[in-house]
Amino acid sequence: MAESATTVLNDVDIGSVASLAQKIQEEPDVAATKWAAQVEWKGGFRSDAKIREFDEARSDEPAALGGTDTGPNPVEQILGALGNCLAVGYAANATAMGIPLNKLVINVEGDLDLQSFLGLKEQHAGFHNIVVKVDLDSDAPAAEIQKLHDKVTSTSPVGHTLNAAVPVVIELS
Repeated sequence: MAESATTVLNDVDIGSVASLAQKIQEEPDVAATKWAAQVEWKGGFRSDAKIREFDEARSDEPAALGGTDTGPNPVEQILGALGNCLAVGYAANATAMGIPLNKLVINVEGDLDLQSFLGLKEQHAGFHNIVVKVDLDSDAPAAEIQKLHDKVTSTSPVGHTLNAAVPVVIELS
């Protein structure tokens, strides 16, 4: 495999991504990946998620929900994960398409009814809807920006996960 060239467009090394895509085309089994996190309870509603070799990501609930507000709560983390995933998608795809990004801000909001979580009512406990607003500034033509947007929204792993019924198995050991 040829050594990848680094591009300075949008601060993305698209050569690395292209090299991975080429390797996956040659060896499809490389595409099957597994991601993991280990979460340790710290008392109250506080917990820390350990992911790879990074510092722990703190989670807590706001004081109004009985927490000590030392970190974002899990549902806020889901919204952040969606926004972060979309940001990666815009940066990677814009670079691949030769589109310079001047600014990218993604606002993510979700509506959630706490009655199920609090044991007050049996109903869907998750988000009822999530709305994402993308503020993307670029000198590229509007048609290219729309093409970029369509590509990103159709390939976001977190977006797809949230839009699909994903089997979740929670085992007690």
